Amino acid sequence: MAKIKKKGTSGQAKNFITRTQAVRKLQISLPDFRRLCIYKGIYPREPRNKKKASKTSTPSTTFYYTRDIQYLLHEPILNKFRDHKALAKKIARSLGRGEIGDAARLEKTAKPRITLDHIIKERYPTFVDALRDLDDALSLLFLFANLPSTSTVPPKTITLCQRLCLEFEHYLITTHSLRKSFISIKGIYYQATIQGQDILWLVPHKFVQRVTGDVDFRIMGTFVEFYTTLLGFVNYRLYTSIGLLYPPKFNAKSDERGGELSAFTLEGADFSSDTRLTNGEGHNEQRREQEIVSEEGGQLAQAEELVSIDPTMEDDTMDKPEVQEEGADTIDKFEVQGEGADVLDQPRTSDTEAGLLFAPYSFFLSRETPRQPLELLLRSFGCKRIGWNEVLGDGAFTNDEFDPSITHQIVDRPPMQQTEESQTGAVPRRMPGRTYVQPQWVWDCINEGKLLRPDQYAPGATLPPHLSPWVKPTRSAYDPTLPLAAQEAEAEAESAGLDEEEQQELDQLTAAEDEEDGQDAVQENGDDGMDVASGDSEDQRSEVDDFGRFASDDLAVADEEEAEDPRSEHQKELEAEAAGLTFTETAPNGKSDGSSTGRGKRKQDELRRKRKEEEEELERRKMMMSKKKRKLFEKMAYSNRQKDDEAAKLRSKRRKLEKAKG
Repeated sequence: MAKIKKKGTSGQAKNFITRTQAVRKLQISLPDFRRLCIYKGIYPREPRNKKKASKTSTPSTTFYYTRDIQYLLHEPILNKFRDHKALAKKIARSLGRGEIGDAARLEKTAKPRITLDHIIKERYPTFVDALRDLDDALSLLFLFANLPSTSTVPPKTITLCQRLCLEFEHYLITTHSLRKSFISIKGIYYQATIQGQDILWLVPHKFVQRVTGDVDFRIMGTFVEFYTTLLGFVNYRLYTSIGLLYPPKFNAKSDERGGELSAFTLEGADFSSDTRLTNGEGHNEQRREQEIVSEEGGQLAQAEELVSIDPTMEDDTMDKPEVQEEGADTIDKFEVQGEGADVLDQPRTSDTEAGLLFAPYSFFLSRETPRQPLELLLRSFGCKRIGWNEVLGDGAFTNDEFDPSITHQIVDRPPMQQTEESQTGAVPRRMPGRTYVQPQWVWDCINEGKLLRPDQYAPGATLPPHLSPWVKPTRSAYDPTLPLAAQEAEAEAESAGLDEEEQQELDQLTAAEDEEDGQDAVQENGDDGMDVASGDSEDQRSEVDDFGRFASDDLAVADEEEAEDPRSEHQKELEAEAAGLTFTETAPNGKSDGSSTGRGKRKQDELRRKRKEEEEELERRKMMMSKKKRKLFEKMAYSNRQKDDEAAKLRSKRRKLEKAKG
């Protein structure tokens, strides 16, 4: 006889354990259990059958793997939790006896310190593993760096998050690792590539944050404690990999004046002055640029002298460098061969060229612009000289808005009208030779990998759409960067070309035809809704043949009339042009409107006929499918129709806006 198997000793009941059972097994409190699970990366699991996994009659809500809880039994932090619990009992005993001094002494000296270094090494055996898990860490630390200090969020935590985030930004600036950025309602998204790993994080806008009471900051504080330790390890490894000393020197006075990035000083044996964050203090680069410009000017002057002596040398001197540049700098592009072919990613410029996009320019940030994200982006892409108003903080290249060395100024307000004082020349509003752009120009240039036209981003101009660089355009989806003619279908383009009055007339005609077709169908059907069986006599067959012949004759006549209409209209247009009148003026009783309506009706009929043929062909193909595949196809078709309708609505809105602008 087989041995009777005891309930709860195998299967899902053995593989899973409830949260209450796990807390009892570890002999710790529920908050400490949550804290330990966050440190070790252990999360609740969902069994296939809760009734089988639960050993009691009432189904539990939270389950864990039994082997995960068994793994926690050997964690050294458990001893720290127990020591902390014993210390709390001693402090409570001292307070009960009235020994306040002893209680204070115990709290200062005997409090156990919890270190997470060994957990970081366990969870991330290699540095690449740590980089892959850095997305959530950066998003949470940047969030806490912008929160106000409260009883649940202490100032020490906020200061630590700010310092770690600024150190990470300094590494991005030094190595030019930043690749893309996007402004959204939630905040600003950044993407950096570090050692081949793409890291994406979110930074909230610099607004006054309101801390609500429905957020459990104890759990979030546990994550912050773990992520600060992780980012500290990562920053140390990143700094040492490029020859920098970690941590960098910190100037508290500059930070109090709002210096932020300029409050840190980077030092290292291999850290040359070319990559140091000097903000315009290094004059060697300016001298090098001036020397390069003077050399280019000398070469151009020599070429002009040669051309003036021998004009035939112009082609030789001017065309050959262009051919060499095209052969050396041009990059192949992948073109789409067919309508349904795959769209491949286009090759872009090298990382070194993209990292020096703003290197030869000097920028000035107006007071209304967001200084922190713009400074990070400009410095990450090669800009060394950035100035701003004193109100925005310390560390600017210059606070003088009218410095002649500034090439670009970022403005986020409409152009002001010139006052009497500015017209006299006492207070110049705009500097000659300077480019004024809106902040979106910086983001779009970075995402495109090249400098865009500044006139489209001038102050007060209607900006082009700011699109996410991570969303790839799909087929039949709305793309605001393309013109409407390249996205509209044939039927949509034809219907859009008609006026509103013509469209109303066509709708009335089509509705009347549908009613007539419905009446004919009712007359053909019997009382019970079934089709009446047709007879097989020769008289009925002859009537059908005669009817078909008459219908074909009528269609042929209609086709001839349609072919003659354009000829007659063209002849009338020529006669009207010879008489010095327009064709609409010569059309009697609005005949031109009727002809345009007739043309629109014929186009609509042709499009409806094509659509009907496509639907019939699709139905024939669906008949050959199995029931399972047919249902799957219908679901796919439904979702595609929803997307097409949404794209059509967006195109119609854009069409109305373009029509309103004229």
